[in-house]
Amino acid sequence: MNNDRKFLREAVEIAISGIKEGGGPFGAVIVYDGSIIAGSYNKVVLSGDPTAHAEILVIREAAGLLKTFDLGSCVLYTTCEPCPMCLGAIYWSGIGRVVYASDRHDAEAVGFDDNRIYSEIPLDPSQRKVVFERLHDPVAKTVFKLWDQYENKIRY
Repeated sequence: MNNDRKFLREAVEIAISGIKEGGGPFGAVIVYDGSIIAGSYNKVVLSGDPTAHAEILVIREAAGLLKTFDLGSCVLYTTCEPCPMCLGAIYWSGIGRVVYASDRHDAEAVGFDDNRIYSEIPLDPSQRKVVFERLHDPVAKTVFKLWDQYENKIRY
């Protein structure tokens, strides 16, 4: 069995243990330098936290262990194609490779409808089902000005 299959099977085992403990049917591991450094299952129902997806939890764990937000040298193995939230976290964390088993259609067949979110992403905020209201406030832009000044001090 090659390493990809071995690591993916570990994610599956974690998902199975999560189901037995009352979690959702998703599991994930992060591999760094050929070893699993983080693993979790979906804990949305158990924790009451809608962001407690397996992928989010392992990204948080790996970032904490490596003491960096840049996980570009890591691989994520997950039992299912990541949802839009997890996909965003994968890009923000810099993970460059994701190996998954089931896809969003498999998840939809058992009640997880990520396509409703995927279909909203390309829409202008004014066309989305969730009401988005932009309130222009010149003072709010201060945080970006402060960040830009802070970043320029660090870079030079």
